[in-house]
Amino acid sequence: MTNGHGTRRPGRILTAFLCALTAAGLYGCSGTAAPEPDPGTTTAPAGRSPFTGLPAEPGPVLAVKIDNVAAARPHTGLGAADLVYVEQVEGGATRLLAVYSSRLPERAGPVRSARESDIALLAAFGRPALAYSGAQSALNPLLAAAPLYPVTESTAPGAFLRSPDRAAPHNLYLRPARALAAAPEAGDARDIGLRFGAAPPDGTPTTTSTVRYPAARYAFTWSAADRAWRVAMDGREARATDTGPLTPETVVVQRVTVRPSDFRDRTGAVSPYTETVGEGTALVLRDGRAHEARWSRPSAASGTSFTTPEGQPLAFAPGQVWIVLAPR
Repeated sequence: MTNGHGTRRPGRILTAFLCALTAAGLYGCSGTAAPEPDPGTTTAPAGRSPFTGLPAEPGPVLAVKIDNVAAARPHTGLGAADLVYVEQVEGGATRLLAVYSSRLPERAGPVRSARESDIALLAAFGRPALAYSGAQSALNPLLAAAPLYPVTESTAPGAFLRSPDRAAPHNLYLRPARALAAAPEAGDARDIGLRFGAAPPDGTPTTTSTVRYPAARYAFTWSAADRAWRVAMDGREARATDTGPLTPETVVVQRVTVRPSDFRDRTGAVSPYTETVGEGTALVLRDGRAHEARWSRPSAASGTSFTTPEGQPLAFAPGQVWIVLAPR
């Protein structure tokens, strides 16, 4: 599906507010600064996506917050995402953040609410559009000031629809093309630190890798026939209604700090905050092997580099990438 960039319009004047928030560590004053390149690595060449390493025309970035409890499955549109992030939310459950640029599905969802962690995570993308169902009132000023373009039922009602086949709140879906039409200033895909190419010479042969959250479990099983990893959630194969089984070529289990935030959900449960700025360990799954890795992200405006324990750039397999932000 093709999509137009639309007419550019003046951006919001938020520099002063963003700089005031720098001390809180959410993002730097220059939310549109390019990520710092990793020494000794090669960025995606012209005509290829910096998110997948596959051929792609430059296109605006749309991030969509996806529901992920059992009642929200199977999902729609996840197979078309360039990147899928897994984030912990209240009660130890998880939600997904699907990032689109290379191609757009007709629908994506179910769509749910944004969290504070999304602000820093998306800062590396420049000014993407973020589609979500809403947010608690105390978080709204931070989302409004962040270097992104909020797309909600209030700002773009024509971009959303309710499915009669699902019970609320798991029945809200997004029309991605209409969402981007409502955010014509959304920035194009750019380097966020990922590198693609030949596999490292080492690694451990791996058929299945499991990641556990307090109230969720993911398993990634290598499929030689697909040349990709088949995803299972809570013991069941994960599928998309429009494309079938979910099969990312690369899975990154990024070990991060998950701490309480200053926000609570409507039941009073404390919302966790996932720290994606800093450094730590990771496990990169590609081509049926597991590679120990290190990750580093100096600031929210910079990209995340993944290297071998010896410090050499670790290339991903071209294709869809899942980044599982797992508690240390």
